[in-house]
Amino acid sequence: MNDRYESPLSSRYASDEMQFIFSPDKKFSTWRRLWVALARAEMELGLPVTQEQIDEMEAHLTDIDYDKAAAYEKKLRHDVMAHVHTFGEVCPKAMPIIHLGATSCYVGDNTDVILMREALLLIREKLVRVLKHLADFAGRYQALPTLGFTHFQPAQLVTVGKRATLWMNELLMDLDEVSYRIDSLKLLGSKGTTGTQASFLELFEGDHEKCKELDRKIAAEMGFAATASVSGQTYSRKVDAAVLATLSGIAQSASKFATDLRLLCHLKEVEEPFEASQIGSSAMPYKRNPMRCERICALGRYVMCDAMNPAVTAASQWFERTLDDSANKRISVPEAFLAVDAILNIYANVASGLVVHEQVIRRHVLEELPFMASENIMMDAVKRGGNRQELHERIRVLSQQAGANVKDRGEANNLIDLIAADPLFGMSREELTAHLEPERYIGRCPQQVEDFLREDVQPVLERYADALNGKETELKV
Repeated sequence: MNDRYESPLSSRYASDEMQFIFSPDKKFSTWRRLWVALARAEMELGLPVTQEQIDEMEAHLTDIDYDKAAAYEKKLRHDVMAHVHTFGEVCPKAMPIIHLGATSCYVGDNTDVILMREALLLIREKLVRVLKHLADFAGRYQALPTLGFTHFQPAQLVTVGKRATLWMNELLMDLDEVSYRIDSLKLLGSKGTTGTQASFLELFEGDHEKCKELDRKIAAEMGFAATASVSGQTYSRKVDAAVLATLSGIAQSASKFATDLRLLCHLKEVEEPFEASQIGSSAMPYKRNPMRCERICALGRYVMCDAMNPAVTAASQWFERTLDDSANKRISVPEAFLAVDAILNIYANVASGLVVHEQVIRRHVLEELPFMASENIMMDAVKRGGNRQELHERIRVLSQQAGANVKDRGEANNLIDLIAADPLFGMSREELTAHLEPERYIGRCPQQVEDFLREDVQPVLERYADALNGKETELKV
């Protein structure tokens, strides 16, 4: 329908996989799975729940009548009870025991944790794929000299591959964070209206061990090792804040990569993929705008700002719970995941098709290399009997003259000619030119790339090898 607002995260950016995780079908079928898990655990712990009732519930996990649920919610003004009644209509035998002893957060909060974990697993897969593309790129260009920049001013040489390891290093940090979040997430469990489990203690006639075992059984059925040890009505909203902080970290890393690439695109050294029929500008046909990297930065900015939402929510919860988290978290949490999913889809697309213009890179290196070679030239002249302090001062003066030649007159860097003409150095142009080999100024870059790929990246790619078997998500726009 085109007559109402639709989130661009759904229509333009996020993958179908991630959209399904936060879809109504996934959410409400998970609610029903949790009601089944609760009923099964209660039956096993001696409450009057029958296998027939559980079988009836299991037969209707996914046939959700959304129109009926909407009608109930309009009448009851309560989304959980609307779905209890909708579920009960197709499970008349089980209706009396659905949601027995539970409060709304039993299905709401536990489902949120389940969905966040599934979404984090998908994010981890996509992070690994990006790392693989960058690893291939870094290995291919591990020894190609390029200008290093500090303050976006030419500094000592690095290599194209070494620069890529900086991007990868931050993604490895993000991957550790994601894995930690996956491993540390706990279900809320069945804690009741204020977290005291009073309703379950009543059902189990004062048996505390059965209350604890109920939590353990539900967690095991839903694939979790543990539930929250203590809680109010909800799990701590710091969980949401921590998860979105992790997503914000990914957005930061991706934005750093995309910003670097936008600058490299301006230098015409490295560019993102550009398709044969792609239009860079509606007005300027020659343009090759880095629109995919710009989109990464745009979505990254959104995620970094969005991460403030659960932080403020966590800080402003009153006692055992308030409901001002509900409307906020049902927007902020899914949208953060959808945006990061989109960011990683674009990142993988760009990283798999980076275009390197080696001759432009070499030209830029050679334009600046005389300045970078000046220290080696000075040391060579000292070996020939020169005074280090006098030579340093002379190179400083000549470098400024060469810089003026480049900046003020738009001519070539003539520092080597100036030094060759200065008797203080006593070196011919041929001897000076021998210092202008870029490979002499890249330090340990090739070895650093090799070591990093072997020791840091390859173990990760092997650990998550299954992620590399998945199909890359195609960009929608």
